[in-house]
Amino acid sequence: MATRTVTIASSVGLHARPAALFVEAASASGLDVEIAKPGEDPVDATSILGVMALGARHGEEVVLTADGDGADETLDSLVELLSRDLDAE
Repeated sequence: MATRTVTIASSVGLHARPAALFVEAASASGLDVEIAKPGEDPVDATSILGVMALGARHGEEVVLTADGDGADETLDSLVELLSRDLDAE
């Protein structure tokens, strides 16, 4: 299982548009991807409700995990996505 830690760059955190873009990218991977705040239970990264319920804010870290072929590449692309201010784009 591959794991990455990333700091949320979007000014509003993982809400609305940034969450939708993240969920879309996680879903497109076809892998089992989870996201969690450190020390908390992970949620399915393909669930918009689960991702928004995390309440991940700007500047907070989240931990991404994925399992399957291409997990490292998938997580690298998701880290790159979350490292950008998606609200400013």
